[in-house]
Amino acid sequence: MNIALGCDHGGYALKQDIIQVLERLGHTYQDFGCYSLDSCDYPDFGAAAARAVASGECQMGIVVCTTGIGISIAANKIRGIRCAHCADCLEAELTRRHNDANMLAIGGGFTGPNMARRMVEVFLSTEFEGGRHARRVDKIMALEQTQ
Repeated sequence: MNIALGCDHGGYALKQDIIQVLERLGHTYQDFGCYSLDSCDYPDFGAAAARAVASGECQMGIVVCTTGIGISIAANKIRGIRCAHCADCLEAELTRRHNDANMLAIGGGFTGPNMARRMVEVFLSTEFEGGRHARRVDKIMALEQTQ
């Protein structure tokens, strides 16, 4: 699976850990930045990763900023994206099973590397259940058209 990555300076260190997980699991990835600890703006990198997922260039995305909140909001502004900010493995599992989330947002200042590594593994290995959840996801996606 090809994974889109994005972060700001607050998520840079955790993104580097996530890259190691992806490589260990045999996934390819595209890193849309940032590439250092220099101060930068998370919307630029969250949106770039989200556009790659929305276009089909990447199958899933993982984005990281200090809280995970701002970058998830930025990613969710891109049509077709369902980016879930998660803080533990159960949330990462359930957002895939119930919401068919195609992007995971993590708070680099709040989530330790061991938890983040496991969250990534769970997120990428969990399938969408469909069924009654598909109806709800369809309703979420229809909201994009009602602005």
